[in-house]
Amino acid sequence: MRCLKKLLRRCRTGEQGMTTAEYAVGTLAACGFAAVLYKVVTSGVVSSALSGLIKRALDVAF
Repeated sequence: MRCLKKLLRRCRTGEQGMTTAEYAVGTLAACGFAAVLYKVVTSGVVSSALSGLIKRALDVAF
């Protein structure tokens, strides 16, 4: 019974996870990072580098 009371007291007084505002900020940050990453990966320099890497990997003789 004491353990249950301690657990209930801890749940009422301590911070438990993120609030809605923190979820919103985290979601916006993740979307912003995804947009930047998409722009970098689809840029001409990175695209040609990835294409060259794939071509060299497929042309390797075993």
